[in-house]
Amino acid sequence: MPCDHIHSKSIFRYAVILLGSAILSFGLYNVHERTNVTEGGVLGLTLLLQHWFGVSPAVSSPIMDGACYLLAFRYLGRAFAKGALTASLAFAGFHTLWESFPPLLPDLSGYPILAAVTGALFVGFGVGLVVRFGGASSGDDALALVISHVAHWSITRCYLLTDLTVLGLSLSYIGLSRIAFSLITVTLSSLIIGKVQSWNRIPEDKK
Repeated sequence: MPCDHIHSKSIFRYAVILLGSAILSFGLYNVHERTNVTEGGVLGLTLLLQHWFGVSPAVSSPIMDGACYLLAFRYLGRAFAKGALTASLAFAGFHTLWESFPPLLPDLSGYPILAAVTGALFVGFGVGLVVRFGGASSGDDALALVISHVAHWSITRCYLLTDLTVLGLSLSYIGLSRIAFSLITVTLSSLIIGKVQSWNRIPEDKK
């Protein structure tokens, strides 16, 4: 029946958003946080706060995401809001889960290029799956839309601004050579996100 078909697509959509959030949080906990390979935007800011103030991303991420979503709520549809809320809560939940276990991957601190590439794979596929099905992995998407609206800049320029700003702040605890590896992560993860977003879409849940 049509209603059952729509319901099954909705379940599949949120299941993939949960999967993407799990992949993303797993990579941040097991790779980024251990090797000082950071991300730009809100993701990178959570790592910055964790380093200087000991605030877990499981706490800081939903707070910052919520602030960004509130700013952009009027410009984003209801389906996006539902997907974004699901992804934000799922990220916090999965990150808390990973924190209850010892790291499950080898420490790549001595192999910064490998750490950068591995981290980018987790971020790229995790964020890509979430965004591909109408969610938001963090407040980055919402924040970029707000900046674009206020400053009349392109979305690409807004993403670049937030990434470079956070990477610049991260120089306070990460050396310049490490930031170079972070730039590799940001670039590669962006390419992977674009590839995942290009996969054939199912109709969005409009409920």
